[in-house]
Amino acid sequence: MSAESTEHAISAEFDEDREDAQVAVQGAGQDSDQDSAEDSEDSPAKGVSASRLEEEGDVAADYLEELLDIADIDGDIDIEVRNGRTYISIVAEEESAGLENLVGRDGEVLEALQELTRLSVLSATENRSRLVLDINGYRAERAGDLQKIAEDAVASVKESGKAVALAPMSAYERKIVHDAVAELGLVSESEGEGADRHIVVSAD
Repeated sequence: MSAESTEHAISAEFDEDREDAQVAVQGAGQDSDQDSAEDSEDSPAKGVSASRLEEEGDVAADYLEELLDIADIDGDIDIEVRNGRTYISIVAEEESAGLENLVGRDGEVLEALQELTRLSVLSATENRSRLVLDINGYRAERAGDLQKIAEDAVASVKESGKAVALAPMSAYERKIVHDAVAELGLVSESEGEGADRHIVVSAD
């Protein structure tokens, strides 16, 4: 299946599942404020039982298997629960163009697929999920890039004394940068809304 066809299949599935999940969102009484949701995403997970995380992992894996079948893409799904989150990885023994299409440029398709998977868990369990989806080790590689971005920002702030605004990124990526900046001895805050939400690194 071509990249365009894959993205079309994912988009159609996403739109359908998003509508189905809206009822579950209301039933679960989730905060509709986007900034609050984003800030919660940046914070460590608390009070989520292991059994609930295992359940959402199973639901997510079933959903992803069905989606891979729809897109006619081969891949193995691994589930791991650690630090109060469910981590799901899709991997292939051989290089797969199909899986690369599911990552997309700068991880854009991966982020959409992760949201789609979280919505499937919400629809099935009425619990908001903060699961993390990775495909072919993209996030691990990206973590190295984010560490370098944090180091460069910290160096710039120390040299100039001026705050540095980074490019917008996902909540999961912001968490990695926040941790890296803190370890380097400076301060970081998330600013902006929605797709423009980004980190500002400063001395205080």
